[in-house]
Amino acid sequence: MRIPHDLHEEFPDEFTLIERLARDNHDFGRLVARYDEINGRIYRIESEQELTTDEAAEILKKERLKLKDDIATVLTRTERRM
Repeated sequence: MRIPHDLHEEFPDEFTLIERLARDNHDFGRLVARYDEINGRIYRIESEQELTTDEAAEILKKERLKLKDDIATVLTRTERRM
């Protein structure tokens, strides 16, 4: 099943780098895992498999966006060093 906003969709050109960093860097791996967890939860809410309030859903979406920004920052820093 396709879940919108997966990291391979958000960062198609950097996905190999994401996999390598997630494997080699514990903190980055936790960041990616948290993104995947939040994204999956949002998907379940939007597909009505999980119930929540609109306010709680918006908080999750903001957290997902923050995590995506954090991931992008790490990727940019890593690419500059390469």
